[in-house]
Amino acid sequence: MKATIKLSFLLIIGAVLASCNGDKEEKAKQAAAAAAMPQPYSVFDISTQSTTLNSDYPATIEGIQDVDIRPKVDGFIERIYVDEGAVVKKGQLLFKINAPQYEQQVRTAAAAISSAEANVSAAQLQVNKTKPLVEKDIISKYELDAALLTLQSRRAALAQAKAELSNARVNLGYTSITSPVDGIVGSIPFKTGSLVSGSSAQPLTTVSNIAKVYAYFSLNEKQLLDFSTTYKGKTLAEQMKNIPAVSLVLADGTIYAQNGKIESINGQINTATGSASLRATFPNPTSLLKSGSSASVRIPQHFDDVILIPQKSTVDLQGKKFVYVLGDSAKVVNTEIKIKEITKGNFYVVTSGLKTGDKIVFEGFQSLKDGTKIKPVALNRDSVFAEIKK
Repeated sequence: MKATIKLSFLLIIGAVLASCNGDKEEKAKQAAAAAAMPQPYSVFDISTQSTTLNSDYPATIEGIQDVDIRPKVDGFIERIYVDEGAVVKKGQLLFKINAPQYEQQVRTAAAAISSAEANVSAAQLQVNKTKPLVEKDIISKYELDAALLTLQSRRAALAQAKAELSNARVNLGYTSITSPVDGIVGSIPFKTGSLVSGSSAQPLTTVSNIAKVYAYFSLNEKQLLDFSTTYKGKTLAEQMKNIPAVSLVLADGTIYAQNGKIESINGQINTATGSASLRATFPNPTSLLKSGSSASVRIPQHFDDVILIPQKSTVDLQGKKFVYVLGDSAKVVNTEIKIKEITKGNFYVVTSGLKTGDKIVFEGFQSLKDGTKIKPVALNRDSVFAEIKK
């Protein structure tokens, strides 16, 4: 009786195990079948369009004149007539240097002139006295020649004294420091009573003329070649005339209200950086732009009949860019493309590798491989490129 019960129990367990194994096999078959089925991926049609693309280049802002104000004489700062950030005019007094030695030089030179003038007068009287005596043969002509030479010497001494007075007055004038240009005063590191010298490394201040500003930026050699072939013109000067107005993106991301113009391209490539410097000029009527600030120069370029694709639709592999093109039998083909360095938002400009009518996978293709069969889901083209219209 006990043997019969044990046998029945074993048969029941075996049936249960067999049923479980069957379920596992069935689930495995179902999973394999599901994996073998093509997965849905969004695809969109490739076509050409006309668009304007913007390239941004980091730039440094400088005033059209950034003049270091330095003392030409040694002395103590007696008075500072302006404050940092003040707007000044050409010729306006900025600093007064206390240098009494130059006032003394002026007084000494003036006294020397008075003495020299008296000597000239005495020498002239001697000539006037000697000349008629020579004419009457009372004294020899030698006496007259000596008197004339003395007069000439005295006049030379007077001229030298006047030159010394002029030089002393110039030096004294250097104690009053004026602005050489219209502009805005920079930082003033020295205070009243500070000892300054013409050999000091640090200037008293800097006056920046920012009625207009220069934005300096750089292009690498490849960008420069592409830049030179984009605009018509036989010479560099003609090409620059055909460059459209550029804009300035400020540090906070806002666009400066005034457009500028590229006016200069350095004729040499910097061997250390492999780039050439360009200069754009912007009007600055409200003095919003400050010398030394940073921004980005934005250069627009218009393209007709170009292919644009979203950056998210590309794959980077060993420095090259690829897209998945929908091929025959709904199989994708991993295709290399060439793009311009210039972009529009999150889009690339494709120069080769794609043509009108191609369909490419939009996104989510991390698990895709070359030759994988997919279930293409047509994506509304307007939704793909809605960002371009913003």
